[in-house]
Amino acid sequence: MAQRLVLRRRLSYNTNSNRRRIVKTPGGKLVYHYKKKLGAVPKCGDCKVKLHGITPSRPLERSRMTKRLKTVSRTYGGSRCHRCVRERIIRAFLIEEQKIVVKVLKAQAAVKKA
Repeated sequence: MAQRLVLRRRLSYNTNSNRRRIVKTPGGKLVYHYKKKLGAVPKCGDCKVKLHGITPSRPLERSRMTKRLKTVSRTYGGSRCHRCVRERIIRAFLIEEQKIVVKVLKAQAAVKKA
């Protein structure tokens, strides 16, 4: 007959936070070991794609990690993907260019009038 297992915590339901694994101790006893939840890779805030170069971790674990593991050395490092950053830079540049064009056209119109 198989040995009975006793839960070590009060929660008896099979929830995501109460996952356990049966482990045999050196004394030959079967006990439950509670598994931790797996960490998720952060996603880009714009396009929701997984960010490269960032360690998957749980929030509490992340607070103990060094900066090197949480970011990428780029503008919007651990927040946006490289494609979205590139898009933002190009968009900002084109908006500035448009402002200059409008200014030049106004200046030309003023010269024509005078």
